[in-house]
Amino acid sequence: QGAGGWSPLVSNKYQWLQIDLGERTEITAVATQGGYGSSDWVTSYLLMFSDSGRNWKQYRQKESIWAFSGNTNADSVVYYKLQHSIKARFLRFVPLDWNPNGRIGMRIEVYGCTYRSEVVGFDGKSCLIYRFNQKLMSALKDVISLKFKTMQSDGILLHREGQNGDHITLELIEGKLSLFINLGDAKIHSSNAQINITLGSLLDDQHWHSVLIEHFNNQVNFTVDKHTHHFHAKGEFNYLDLDYELSFGGIPVSGKSGMLSRKNFHGCFENIYCNGVNIIDLAKSQ
Repeated sequence: QGAGGWSPLVSNKYQWLQIDLGERTEITAVATQGGYGSSDWVTSYLLMFSDSGRNWKQYRQKESIWAFSGNTNADSVVYYKLQHSIKARFLRFVPLDWNPNGRIGMRIEVYGCTYRSEVVGFDGKSCLIYRFNQKLMSALKDVISLKFKTMQSDGILLHREGQNGDHITLELIEGKLSLFINLGDAKIHSSNAQINITLGSLLDDQHWHSVLIEHFNNQVNFTVDKHTHHFHAKGEFNYLDLDYELSFGGIPVSGKSGMLSRKNFHGCFENIYCNGVNIIDLAKSQ
């Protein structure tokens, strides 16, 4: 490490430069230069990120690991606006190739801002119940969003139940997320009354994953980490049939669905929003 930037003693594929931003940060862009006044620069590199400094994830774009084109000389700045921002405390720049007539050399700039978030931990025995203020309810559209991370492959993330057996459950099963919608309507005796959509895999990797459930009339959009499944719920599927109560992390004992042996969630939730209401913020202020 000289005054001209980072240049490891040995130039090979096993070097990286790690940055601790001090707190979780939303990173929107990165820029690199070579070593000051030298013939040392990196021509391509990978970007990795982590919350803990232990579990690392590679920046991906277009569904594949993304190699950034680096520098062609020591002093020109190569700036990249990330296609989607990274939320992390730690970054690693991993050189893949460098100037054949020099060594690995990097100066780095990271752009972004502090990431504000509300996080709550669940121990596998608890759940958070939110009761709606009926005056604030819009029957037209329902939007629920959250992020979660866990090392457990199974657990209930979300449950909502109605008077007549209607229920909606979001459950992690063997590392995949399943959305169950049961209309429970006596008027409907067909498979249409039950919907089960599964998205994602290996979601128990201790990284943050995002979930979005949007319901508008009979149209439902279920999104996990940018992958969306659109479907129509046939029959009288209207949230007016459901109680104004949501539980996160498990199913309350009073659950009427007879769903036994389902594990409570063990891990962390971040920024739970229901129709614009910050549920964790609300729970902490009670």
